[in-house]
Amino acid sequence: MSAQEMSFWDHLEELRWTLFRIVIVLFIFAIGGFVIMPQFFDNIIMAPAKADFFLYQWMCRLSRSMPGLPDFCDDHFSINMINIDLTAPFFRHLSTSFWLALILICPYILFEIWRFVSPALYKHEKNNVRWVFLFGSLMFFAGCLVGYGLIFPMTLRFLYSYTLSDVIRNTVSLDSYMDNFLILVFVMGLIFEMPLISWLLSQIGILKKSFFKTYRRHAVVALLMLAAVITPTGDPFTLSLVFIPLYALYELSILLVKADPKEEEEVSLDKI
Repeated sequence: MSAQEMSFWDHLEELRWTLFRIVIVLFIFAIGGFVIMPQFFDNIIMAPAKADFFLYQWMCRLSRSMPGLPDFCDDHFSINMINIDLTAPFFRHLSTSFWLALILICPYILFEIWRFVSPALYKHEKNNVRWVFLFGSLMFFAGCLVGYGLIFPMTLRFLYSYTLSDVIRNTVSLDSYMDNFLILVFVMGLIFEMPLISWLLSQIGILKKSFFKTYRRHAVVALLMLAAVITPTGDPFTLSLVFIPLYALYELSILLVKADPKEEEEVSLDKI
């Protein structure tokens, strides 16, 4: 049965089975994540809490050649973590396994979305959308890696080292650490979907190139503010490490969206 011949209830049934398959795959991956979580937690999640984390080592070598950068050469840096809730370790084990599974099956979720909408598309539209969903998966993983390898460690190190008074000793709770870890990693994955979202909005006629070009200066200010919030260290170098990828996403979005009819006419006249 083609997409045109399917009734509303047929579409609803197909959507139900799509969600069912996603939930089953998510459940299977969550079980696998639950099994490996103790090793994954020690070697991956808790890695930014130790002085030998790869970003700290790299920043330490860089700070020796570039004065003015924050000091990352403290070999004694370590996060003192406590747990004050008896049930927190178990439920964190469950929830972190779920979030890990959700991140890992992102390409499969996009594939299911593609399979659901593809019958309603023409052949040329299918060819365009197929690579877009692949691109979206790669960008999501890239964003998660940036969140894990750059954004979260920088934020963690600054906030943990920040002191309001000498009589206050910073100690991080398990819930506080995990909440910030999951939020920053997952949010950066979603932020890196900006080009894909821009393309989709362009396809349905909501966004055009002129919008991005008109508000480019406003976007630069907004992205600088966002980078300053994400990395509150205050030094220009760290700020630029976050701002540059965000601005690159903005420029990439411009390349993917449709041009206005007037812009297309100007381009065609220039070619003539």
